[in-house]
Formats: sequence, structure tokens, C-alpha cells
Amino acid sequence: MDQRIINLFDEYTHRPLTRQEFMRRLVQLTGSLALATTALGMLDPGYAEAGTVPEDDKDLVTQDVSWPGDGTAMKGYLVHPKGRKKRGAVVVIHENRGLTPHIKDVTRRVAKAGYLALGVDALSVFGGTPTDEEKGRELIGKLEAPQNLRNYLSALDYLRARPDANGKTGCVGFCWGGALANQLAAHDPKLNAAVAYYGRQPEAAAAATIKARLLLHYAGLDERVNAGMAAWEEALKKYGVQYEQFVYPDVQHAFNNDSSPARYNEAAAKLAWERTLRLFREQLG
Repeated sequence: MDQRIINLFDEYTHRPLTRQEFMRRLVQLTGSLALATTALGMLDPGYAEAGTVPEDDKDLVTQDVSWPGDGTAMKGYLVHPKGRKKRGAVVVIHENRGLTPHIKDVTRRVAKAGYLALGVDALSVFGGTPTDEEKGRELIGKLEAPQNLRNYLSALDYLRARPDANGKTGCVGFCWGGALANQLAAHDPKLNAAVAYYGRQPEAAAAATIKARLLLHYAGLDERVNAGMAAWEEALKKYGVQYEQFVYPDVQHAFNNDSSPARYNEAAAKLAWERTLRLFREQLG
């Protein structure tokens, strides 16, 4: 697919570009409404076609849970392997559309690897993630950042207090969630591991308080996010943070999202996931 089309879609999903303006420019790039519609079908998530771990996996227990957040009841999708063993716990942080079927599938993947996994719904403050992705993006933009951060910190506290948790916690986030993974590492000294997939970086001073091991995955073609990569790495080195950083050449932002055919890259996604699980084994047990 023409890189200009992918860049336009990235602008649309991460900046205040209206649907009408996005479609107008997409038609200009593709040459017709029919071709624009075809391109959009390759870019927008196709949840029915993607999914790694089925919801009824015989080895997993899934449930909807809630806990007290900052002035609201937070909702989440909790998944863990069957059995009474105490496990390391992982918060899964969604993209900028909310707790979608894809992120629920990722939560099951984490649980399938042996962990207590919690997919947090940041849009709990608005009643939960809507089925309409456009509405989800709109609501994400209305979240108050300090309250949202406190709500995710409360999710880590909720996991640590569970009797089936071993006390060790990690997080993994994607895009919007990747940025938040960096923030959680900076604001929770008890966090053991944080994994950020193509996530925006905080201010350099945030590195001073990080105690967790960091794993940073970047897409080689992701100019928007990668613009802050060097400064963040410099800050991590300055403050002695233990981290690993990988740039996957010639892949797009959201390369892990297998519900988006135009951007998904199987080889990069597999390698990044192997590295993610390795960090969790080392830090969470």
C-alpha cells in the first residue's frame, strides 16, 4: 500500500482530522471512492478475521471485573490459566479506541503464557468502550490524563491485592497504551516490567523515577513516534534505567495488530512478542 495512505490513516487516528476530511484526502490519493473504500477496509481492524486465542479456550478462565478507580468504578477483562497457582500479573493497555476485541485477544495471549492478565478499559469513566470505533477515538480524546493515570495505577494495586497474584507486576501497552506503559513505569516504583509498543515518550525527567525493566518496541517507518526515541533513550541512560530498545526495520506503526492487514507484520510481531514474554519470565516468574 502507498505509504502516503498509511501516513494519512495514522494522522486520522492520532490527530484531530475529521472523518470527512480523511475520506476526501483518501479519495484524492486512491483516485476513486471505490478504491478508497477498499484501502480503508485493509486499514481498519477486521476483528472477525483476527484472533489468536479463542474466548472459550479450555485452559483459561475469563471474567469481567471491576475495582475502585479515581472517582469511578473501573472495568476490566481478567484472564488467567486454570489452577490455583499464584502468578505474576500483567496490565494490558489498549490502543486509542478502547478495550477492543483485539486487545481482549492480546490479554488472552498474555494469560496463555502463564500470567494473570488484566485488560483495563480506560473508557470506564464514560460507561465503557463503545462498539463504534469512531466514538471510542472521540472518547479517548476526552480523558483527563492525570485521572486516567491514577486509574491505571489502581489497576496495578487491584492485581497486587488478589490472592492469586504473586506480588510481581508488569504492563504492556500498544500505541496510546505504549505511551501509558512508559508513564506507569515512571509513577509506580513497585512495577517490575513495562513493555511499550510504538508508544510516545514522556518528558526526559520521568526517567529519574523508573525502577522497572523497560522493553521498547518501535516500528522503523513510524516517524511520528520515533521522533522522540533518541531523547528518551538518552534520558534512560542518564538515570541508569535497565532497558532494551528494538527498532523493527521497514514495518508500520501498529505492526503487532493482526486485525489491520495493511500494517500488521507477522515476523516483527512474532519477534517482539517473544522478547516481551522473555522479559516477563525474567521479571514476573
